Order: sequence, then C-alpha cells, then structure tokens
Amino acid sequence: MTAQIKDHVQTRSEQVPVVADTDVVVIGAGPAGVSAAVSAARNGCSVTLLERYHHLGGMASGGMVLVLDDMVNEGNEIVTTGIVSEYVDRMVKQDGAVYPPSEDCLTNWDMWQKWSRWGCIDFHKTGMPQPIIHAVAFDPDAWKRVSLDLVKDSGINLRLHSWFSEALVEGNRVTGVICQTKLGRQAIKADMVIDASGDLDVASSAGASFVDGQFIVTTVFRLCDVDTDKAEAFEYANPEEYKKLDRQARRIIGGAWGMWWLKTPLPGIVWCNCPHMPGYDGLSPEHMVEAEFEGRERMMKLLAFARANIPGFENAKMLGAAEQMGVRQTRLLQGEYVVTKDDVKSRRHFADSVCRGRDYYTPYRALLPKGVDNLIVAGRHYSVESEAQKMSREIPPCMSQGEAAGVAVAKALQGNCALRDVDVTAIQKQMRAQGADPGDVPSANALVEETVDA
Repeated sequence: MTAQIKDHVQTRSEQVPVVADTDVVVIGAGPAGVSAAVSAARNGCSVTLLERYHHLGGMASGGMVLVLDDMVNEGNEIVTTGIVSEYVDRMVKQDGAVYPPSEDCLTNWDMWQKWSRWGCIDFHKTGMPQPIIHAVAFDPDAWKRVSLDLVKDSGINLRLHSWFSEALVEGNRVTGVICQTKLGRQAIKADMVIDASGDLDVASSAGASFVDGQFIVTTVFRLCDVDTDKAEAFEYANPEEYKKLDRQARRIIGGAWGMWWLKTPLPGIVWCNCPHMPGYDGLSPEHMVEAEFEGRERMMKLLAFARANIPGFENAKMLGAAEQMGVRQTRLLQGEYVVTKDDVKSRRHFADSVCRGRDYYTPYRALLPKGVDNLIVAGRHYSVESEAQKMSREIPPCMSQGEAAGVAVAKALQGNCALRDVDVTAIQKQMRAQGADPGDVPSANALVEETVDA
C-alpha cells in the first residue's frame, strides 16, 4: 500500500545552479527519449538529454524488453521505420540482433519452429501456427552501446545520474527543468522541452491535464547455460508433454506473455518475459518494493522448476533480473486529442498523423498538452485512453513518436512559433526524409477520417 502522509516539513528557499542552457532538453533517455534527442540534434538543435540511470535505453536495455515488435501491418510491410531501423542495423553489425529474412516471413510449421522462440510471431493471431513477421530479438547491452554511439555522434549533451525534479514554468510556458543529482539540484534552461519520462513527469509538473492508469508490472530476467536446441527439440517432439509442463510453469510465475522464454542473440542465454503482476502502482515506491520481492521470489521458483523438469534447462542459472521494473502504464496525458480504443482498433487515419505502429496512427495533437507551451511528449504516456494505450505502447512506435517530437521542436524553433502552430506537413515531409514513415498516407484498410487540416 502507498504510505499515508502524516506530516509535512518546510524547506528553505534555494538558488539552483544552471548547468546547461540549450535549445531543447529531453527528459528520459529510453527509446523514445534518445530518438527525440537524436532527431532534434540532427535537425540543427543544441540538445541536452537527462537520464536518471547510469545507462541509456530505458525499457529496451535496463528493462530488458528484448523483442522489437508492432512494426508491420497486416501485409507484413514494415511501417515503423527511421531511427528504430538504424538501431537494428547497428546492432546486427555487432552481432546483437536477430530477425527473420523476408523469405521466412510465412505461415507454416517449419518457419514456426525456426523463428517462434525468437519472438518473431504475430501474437495478435490466435490460430496456429501464428505467422512469422518482421520482429527483432536483441541484446540489451548492444542497445546501450548503440544508444551511446548515436548520442555521441549527434553531439548531444548527455547528463546521466540526473533525476527529474520539477518543471520550470513562466505563465503557461515551460522554460526548462530542475533535476536532482549527487551534487544537489541543478537547472537546465531550454527553449523547448520533450517529456520522454514514460510517466509524464514533466508535463504533470507543468500543470498539464492527465489521467491515472494502471496495468501489469513485470520483473523480466535472463537465464544462462540453457541448451536451447535440446529444449526446442523436446517441445516439438513431445508437444502434449511440453504443454503440461508449460502450464505448470505458468502457474508458478503467475502470468506471462505467450511464451515465457525466448532465445537471445547470445548462445545459451534465454529471456524470460515474466512474471506479469497486476495490482501495482508504478508511481508508488512502496508498491515497487513489494513487486520487487514478489517478482524475484517467483523467478527463483520458476528456475528451480525448469531445472528439475524441462529438458535443456538442467544446468540453467540465474543470469540476472532487469535493472528496471517493467511498468506498462501510469499517468496518461489528456492533450489536444485523446486517442481512443476505437481509433486503434478501427485503424483510424488522421490528417495530422506523424508516426505509426501496427495498423494504427498517432496524430500530432496527441503529443501536445492543452494550455502548456514549449512542451511536447513522446512515449507510452502520450494522450490516449487507458485501453487504447495497452494496444499502442510498444517500443518501436514510441521511438517514432520521439523522432517526430524531435522534428517538431526543430520546426518550432526555426519558425519561431508555438509547437501547436507548426506546419504538420513539414513534420511529415522531414520524417520521410529521415527514413521514417509518418503515416500521412493511409493504408488500404485504414478508416480515413480527416478531422483536421494537415
């Protein structure tokens, strides 16, 4: 339970040192934040990137969400591109990423047995075998390395170990942020601010409207010394026996994605996307402590069961849990437009779409808070209904949001205008120039609803 506040203390006023004065400050160096920072820098902005942890990559690295999906439409056409594609290419060159070639993206049992344990399946389909699609299994440290390379190459002022504290606001304009460090509180002044915190920390501090959401949290972990060839051979040769063991494993972990273990680019190391734990508030320190205890207890029970019962796991060892808890949903912006569940399910296309995921589109207005200037958001906390967010919060689409946000702040600064007044067609054009699909052209199965002038 969240602790009850029993008392308050009065703090003294302070003078906070300014450690950076920049065109753009990005809060949160997860996939969306790094994409936003790189995009803004490549469009001519001076950029400062703040991150509370010692690493870059957020849920992709510290959170060990080790499969990139939601990148293709019904026809298996890759539609989520841009900086995310650059990440994949760079990780492949470091032997840090694996994905099926286009000729393997089929629906048959041979391809299922070849690629399903990499997580490269269309999990939206219930029939078996599920189609093999373009999805990418990757190593978390490869993601960290690529992130650092992109930040360094882009000339970004990176400030790690800097925990966001509060927004600097003058009237209705955000003028920078204050962060907490080991040296005390530090201020960063900025003309434009991108909130990529994942929890809407900056926008909520600045007074933007939001709603509280909640979904499952996950303690992801990896096992080493697993004979994956033996484990797969047993599963496919003895499907009924394996299903029985799999059901027992699921009862122990208390919930998981379709496959609780997947292969990774590192031989003998498997990713366990579990346990999934409902009922925890991702903003509450007390809840996160409870989830840490529960998650680790479950993962050790699962390891013991797998070693004793599943061929290939006899010598498995705990390699380690993710550095970050997998929090799916907390605060959600209520911005200029709120994306609905029907928008996502009906594949509604918007004239001001600036990024897209699997057969859904994100309008530029869903990145903009109402009544707060110089601020744009990118990531899972964008302006969306809770049920819609559960279907549109995967890493690649969030990276596209970040890339679009980076373009938007550059256009606003170049045009000396408010973010809401930026020409959306200019954002869309620049996204395409950067190799990203802004979703300005609807697919054949999209519900076209031109609600605003582009």
